[in-house]
Parts: sequence; structure tokens; C-alpha cells
Amino acid sequence: MFVNNHFNLSFRALRIGLAAVFIWFGIDKFFHPLYWINAWVPQDVLSFFGKVGIGDMQFIYLNGIFELIVGVSLLTGVFIRIFSFLAAIFLFLVILFIGFNEVIVRDLGLIGGFIAIALWPRRRL
Repeated sequence: MFVNNHFNLSFRALRIGLAAVFIWFGIDKFFHPLYWINAWVPQDVLSFFGKVGIGDMQFIYLNGIFELIVGVSLLTGVFIRIFSFLAAIFLFLVILFIGFNEVIVRDLGLIGGFIAIALWPRRRL
């Protein structure tokens, strides 16, 4: 019983921590979209999405919406495996397209947390 409580608490702590990061960044994209466009999104990525009809601001807002959905999923426990898997892929793509920089360590840690949640054992009834 004691081990199960720690197991559940560690799972909740991991979910809340990752949710906080994704909700923070998701909200920030709505308050500072130009910062995200100019500082973090490579021009090649913006050009690609521009060719399919998604403007720079729309791209940032879509990223923000995705990050908010992931955060809310982690807080509510709804579809957490699916959104954790998608968030890990999203962060891998961020690393792939932005390249190696000062925040890659953060993103690698977040990927590890999302993979842990996606693979977390299901509770036994």
C-alpha cells in the first residue's frame, strides 16, 4: 500500500510538472507570438506552413493551442497517453527543426517525462 501511494504520487507530480510547462508556454504564445516567431521558429518552417496556407501567427497560435490541450489533458487525466506520445513527437520535431541550442536539455528532459507517462503501467483493479 505504501509503495502504491508513492507510485501514484510520483505519477501525479510528473503530470502536474509537465502540464505546468506546457500550459505556461501555450499561454505565452498568445501573449508574445512575435517573440516566438522571431526568436524560435526557423524561417524554413514558416515558409513551409505558408505554402499550405498557414500564416506565421496562425502557426504560433496552433502551437499554443496544442500545448494548452496537452497541459489540460495531463491535469485532467483525459487521453494522457495519447497526448503524452504526441507531445514527445512534437518536442522531437522541435529539436530536429530548431537544432541543438541552449534549451535542448530542457526538451530532452520533457521528452523523457512524456515517454514515461505514455508508458506508465496501468493501474490494476
